[in-house]
Amino acid sequence: MRPGLVVSPGSATHPGLRRALNEDAHLATAPVFVVADGMGGHEAGERASAAVVSAFARYIGRTALELDDVRRALARARDEVEELSTSGNGRAGTTLSGVVIASVDGMGYWLAVNIGDSRTYRLADGQLEQITVDHSVVQELIESGELSPEEALTDRRRNIITRAIGASSTGDADYWMFPAEFGDRMLVCSDGLTSEVPDDRIRTVLQTTPDPQKAADVLVDEAVSAGGRDNVTVIVVDAVSVASRPGTLLETDGHIDMDTRPREAAAGGVR
Repeated sequence: MRPGLVVSPGSATHPGLRRALNEDAHLATAPVFVVADGMGGHEAGERASAAVVSAFARYIGRTALELDDVRRALARARDEVEELSTSGNGRAGTTLSGVVIASVDGMGYWLAVNIGDSRTYRLADGQLEQITVDHSVVQELIESGELSPEEALTDRRRNIITRAIGASSTGDADYWMFPAEFGDRMLVCSDGLTSEVPDDRIRTVLQTTPDPQKAADVLVDEAVSAGGRDNVTVIVVDAVSVASRPGTLLETDGHIDMDTRPREAAAGGVR
């Protein structure tokens, strides 16, 4: 049985110019594409982000995951990160953002997950959409009308997050599930990218760099060249084959199924 969604990924990471350690960790192997941005002294952040990736790595090779699979991985990651904090390794914590491949009645879906201020975007029809919502102080101030998005970019509180895995946080992750579309390009990144490179430039790179690995490399290089004040990690994932209905498949090789009518959008948050 052919999978409902086949992808082509690329990924890159860099410690930046001001950090001795790279506390980011990532996984970019189907069906999991996630970035974790660790925090905490004495290597605690590095170990926390690695624990999250390890919790998801057991799913490598699966055709698709369900929401319960993601929740179980998160629960395992929380337990491991809390153990780091209680075993003398500092106040360990990490963000998590990304997408996994899901399936509904044989159709390909994206299942996005987020906790913290790493981000997941989708580029579709030339439009870059931020799927996730930051769990941060400045995001709350934007939503309350106390800050504009432009002011938030330089606000001194921009690095304070309100939810994490570990770091004494008990906040839940947010989830979104929506149908994959032929030509989707997903971007998952730590805030080392978005704090250095504006969304308009990110969109331009994603639109003009066809190869996902090259796109990831270019975005990381631009973040470092712009200042590299933090670790930066980027995953780019292209949907190259998408089942639009049970038994039909759209592919990038030019062989397109007779029925190419677009599916009704079904994006939405899941708690």
